Amino acid sequence: MRAAGDDHNTGEVGIKDVAHRAGVSIGTVSNALNRPDRVSADTRARVRAVIDELGYVRSESARQLRAGHSRIVALLVLDIGNPFFADVARGAEQAAREQGVGVMMCNSAQDVEAESLYLSMFAEQRVRGVLVTPADTTGGSLASFRRHGIPYVFVDRVVDSHDSCSVSVDDVTGGRLAVRHLLEGGHAHVAYVSGPANLAQCEDRRVGARMATEEAGLDAEALTVLETDRLDVASGRDAGARLLGLRPRPTAVFCANDLLALGLLQAVFDAGMRVPEDLAIVGYDDIEFAEAAAVPLTSVRQPAVRIGTTAAEMLLSETEGEPDHAHESIVYQPELIVRRSTLPRRS
Repeated sequence: MRAAGDDHNTGEVGIKDVAHRAGVSIGTVSNALNRPDRVSADTRARVRAVIDELGYVRSESARQLRAGHSRIVALLVLDIGNPFFADVARGAEQAAREQGVGVMMCNSAQDVEAESLYLSMFAEQRVRGVLVTPADTTGGSLASFRRHGIPYVFVDRVVDSHDSCSVSVDDVTGGRLAVRHLLEGGHAHVAYVSGPANLAQCEDRRVGARMATEEAGLDAEALTVLETDRLDVASGRDAGARLLGLRPRPTAVFCANDLLALGLLQAVFDAGMRVPEDLAIVGYDDIEFAEAAAVPLTSVRQPAVRIGTTAAEMLLSETEGEPDHAHESIVYQPELIVRRSTLPRRS
């Protein structure tokens, strides 16, 4: 069978071949593919049968040139290895697939230059829209991207803007829930293991943690903050080593995400300590591995799949030019999931 492609490529099946074999016009074939409501059921069936017979595949690049954009939306995340973002992608894909749109997931790895390069590529490919958790906290990358007129939605980032939509979780409340739980469990000295301080999510969780200690009437020394360069397991192990060297040592730890918490858990076990007897641990995101850990982790749950679904629906609403679409910022509330890693301390 001949390869499928554009009409002008010799030896390839084109839309003219389909129209000739089906006994209809080129316009009818185009409508059958792109605007089926304009073609009778019998004609659509005849065109589809010829397409199957000839092996015709319409040229997406040609269709893109006519439409001005593709049937692909891009999802640009901070860490493709973080299961939280995999769940976000799953939700986005579900929503996009229902509208005949695909999702391309890319990884900035928290690198501003990589983010900028990806955004340039998205503009060149004329993607339908972009779902993005920005690495550039100054907003510079997206400010440049805005001139291309491609819609984008912020994911896992609170944005109060008239120019774009955002979907996020109340991370201040999440941090407050985590540390309040530890304080109520009998811990008076808590550590917060943060990712990079310039990430808004990490800073908001720190603010919430500090609120919890203040509400408990504790002074500033009740919360020790340890920053890491990345939000991954290796950084959690490194933070664990630093934590174990502190004097006085905190009796409980709140980590900015579950990957940090899992790394810290490894460091604690390697040091011969017990969780939660010697150190209680709370993570954030409630990824699948949190419950499956050697000691199941207490974690602050984010509705990751729902975040992805909502973000994609908002983006597609804007790209379709729906008249009632308005930019908005949706903020979901987190939920504390208590497991063995934070059993109460005995007095």
